[in-house]
Amino acid sequence: MYDDINRLATTVVELAKSKGKTIGTAESCTGGWIGQALTTVPGSSSVFMGGLTTYSNEVKINVLGIPTDIINFYGAVSDPTANAMAMQARDLLGVDIAVSVTGIAGPGGGTTEKPVGLVYFGLATGARPDTYVKKFGDIGRENVRVKSVIYALELIRDALTD
Repeated sequence: MYDDINRLATTVVELAKSKGKTIGTAESCTGGWIGQALTTVPGSSSVFMGGLTTYSNEVKINVLGIPTDIINFYGAVSDPTANAMAMQARDLLGVDIAVSVTGIAGPGGGTTEKPVGLVYFGLATGARPDTYVKKFGDIGRENVRVKSVIYALELIRDALTD
């Protein structure tokens, strides 16, 4: 799976370069791994402008600028939060494409309504972001994180090929 991450990151960087697009991230459960994957690629500095690792709700609110009402009503792991994270990252970083990820990697933290392995993604490329949800299941913390990084990179890749 790590080879998949490296291949996807390379493809994303090459596509972004060819299209003249810039990328940014806002990450929670992946802990900055998407940005790390992109910066492993030589020449990525021409397209990857930066990332925000917003693991706590306080940082989501105070640094990323997610409205407190969204976190309080929907929770940190939700469609509206992923949406707001992507939009704020795009605006704060001044990029063409921003991806966000927020989820429950486990082993704890899950509930009946929001089980371990539930991950929301936001993709801001225009005026309105798209949001996506994946239910990876209770497959282990590392596997949830790896699958989340792969999926986020696939979202960026797909946005660059549209």
